[in-house]
Amino acid sequence: MKRVRTLVPMLALAGALGACSAGSTSYQQPPAVDQSSIVVATTAAPASLDFTNASGAAIPQAMMSNIYEGLVRIDSAGGVQPLLATSWELSPDRRDYTFHLREGVAFSDGSPFNAESAKFSIDRVKNGWTNGLKSGMDVVESTTVVDEHTLAVRLARPSNQWLWNMGTAIGAMMTPSGIADLAGEPVGTGPYTVTHWSVGRAIGFTARSDYWGPAPRNDAATIRYFSDATAATNSLRSGDVDVVWALQSPELLSTLGDYRVEVGTTNGEMLLSMNNQRAPFDDVRVRRAVMYAIDRQAIIDTAMEGYGTDTGGAPVPPTDPWYEKSTLYPHDPQRARELLEEAGATGTTVTLSIPSLPYAQAASEILYSQLRDVGLNPVIESTEFPAVWISRVLTQHDYDISLITHVEARDIPTLFAPGYYLGFDDPETRELLALADSGGDEVTPMRAAVARIMDQAGADNLMNVANIVVTDRDIAGVDPSVVSGALELSAMERRP
Repeated sequence: MKRVRTLVPMLALAGALGACSAGSTSYQQPPAVDQSSIVVATTAAPASLDFTNASGAAIPQAMMSNIYEGLVRIDSAGGVQPLLATSWELSPDRRDYTFHLREGVAFSDGSPFNAESAKFSIDRVKNGWTNGLKSGMDVVESTTVVDEHTLAVRLARPSNQWLWNMGTAIGAMMTPSGIADLAGEPVGTGPYTVTHWSVGRAIGFTARSDYWGPAPRNDAATIRYFSDATAATNSLRSGDVDVVWALQSPELLSTLGDYRVEVGTTNGEMLLSMNNQRAPFDDVRVRRAVMYAIDRQAIIDTAMEGYGTDTGGAPVPPTDPWYEKSTLYPHDPQRARELLEEAGATGTTVTLSIPSLPYAQAASEILYSQLRDVGLNPVIESTEFPAVWISRVLTQHDYDISLITHVEARDIPTLFAPGYYLGFDDPETRELLALADSGGDEVTPMRAAVARIMDQAGADNLMNVANIVVTDRDIAGVDPSVVSGALELSAMERRP
């Protein structure tokens, strides 16, 4: 199955014309030069390359680890490891961090990475970001440049979560000279630069010759976006792509023949959201009825061919230290009917705003059947993703029920914060989450917070999703497990 490429394979993007700048909405074939290249197929394309003011996981997936890096990184076990900071100290009161920064690091525009740029990056999350993830930096009280390679950060209170968050998108280091066009020309300290970008189609990367760390195992890489899994797997068969990342139609695996299939763990929660602020779901009895109505294992088996973990509805991946499978809502249609009747909601019409993603479309048919069986009148409304879903559901909160996989790591404080699109607002949960973040014991109050969320039926995690990756057998260095949300390209290579 060995194939040799001499140019980044963008020929399949027929009809792409125009300028070749990274931010162009067209996608031009790059010059034909001898180079090793890796092409990864996936779904859910970003509408921008700027995650500072755009929501969704697709932008950090492509940009983090490839273009941007943080002071720390999250390893495969979920631990915090040094990256652009070589070490740090924490004061006895757990409020003051002193970071010792790596020397000799430059951004892709040539400007130096130092304490000034680290301070700028942290401060800008607080003052310049509009993405809701910025709340993860609220705990920072001040940042101080001690010297060129030493940064002091003071927190308003102790926070167990803050340093971990610094290994995700909010910890991305940026430079003042590189923020003029984050949406089209991102500038970071990572191993690649963006060379080509076509909205909804593909992002092209070229390895930096001046990267401070180990050189990528490829000279160039491309992430191509496909609207459906069949098109992605057809491109794998034809040799246009090397890797299908996050295959969302596992029934296709039996048709693929001699390819390597790997299955990894993820942070992904396939979350069935019920708008807690809109009738009938402003009544906890109706939300509980839905929890009882859903046969999660049936959805895993039917929609995902058994690839997924039933958490009992708890919105926590099994890799989190506070994970416990919930037993609160077994599949019990009769109990669901009783609760709906008690709430006066039997026969109520509810609209399922289902994003145009393969897994969501597959699951929606089963959801429709199960909700109808207990006495609701569900109506499926296909919602274009990302633009329409993000605008209507995530931003405007204009929906009854929806379904999306949330892949941001340790995101319970975000998902169940007041003002988020779930509409969940519970003082007891807020108190428990605050205690988990600031106290000496993080695990016990986090488990209590999850238990409270389940009691209030804040949302139903249909499954912790698996990451199914299919590769050409010549490709090595693909880690199918996802912890921080980044799709790291630099370790992938073609072997003879």
